[in-house]
Amino acid sequence: MVIVGPTGSGKTEVAVDLVLQLRKMQQDGEIIAADSRTIYKGLDIGTAKPNQKEQRGVLHHGLDLVEPNERFTVADWKLYAEQKIEEIKERGKIPIIVGGTGLYIDALIYDYHFSEQKNCSDRTEMSEGFLVFGVKCEPEKLRERLAKRLDKMYGEVLFRETRKLVENYGWGSQAMKSNIYQFVWRHLEGELSLAEVKQQNL
Repeated sequence: MVIVGPTGSGKTEVAVDLVLQLRKMQQDGEIIAADSRTIYKGLDIGTAKPNQKEQRGVLHHGLDLVEPNERFTVADWKLYAEQKIEEIKERGKIPIIVGGTGLYIDALIYDYHFSEQKNCSDRTEMSEGFLVFGVKCEPEKLRERLAKRLDKMYGEVLFRETRKLVENYGWGSQAMKSNIYQFVWRHLEGELSLAEVKQQNL
């Protein structure tokens, strides 16, 4: 199963609920995160990475795979996801992919083939064996959800996390530049107000 939807729409919550419902029917599932940000260790608060409480006892894969300064491509993630899918199925459980990052999902379900000469194959027909579900959220409700998440996210814990990441990795990695942390750091340096930072992420 593949669950997709916009940022803040509640995809992970839906996936966890699904696994818990499966358990009531004497089945089970495990989640594979298809997110190009939560793959990085230490990028927790700023990527809204699901914590242990939010995971609710459901096994999650695809989190904390590499350091922020390590290179990890969509081809790497596809290979990882395919391996995890087979492992989960061998355990008699249902793999549930949750994304996240559209290119990750497309690479998997359309079976992109990567090479040095060509980034990926053309998108044609979806491979067999996937059921794709979309989480729909009305624009106003989605903005409201995102605003609440940002209000909860922004605080000293996120600021400490950002300072630690800058201290350990600087700004040389794409992981740092493509995430919320670039705006948080500008706030900590006095360049942006907190309201301006939040507006960048709505």
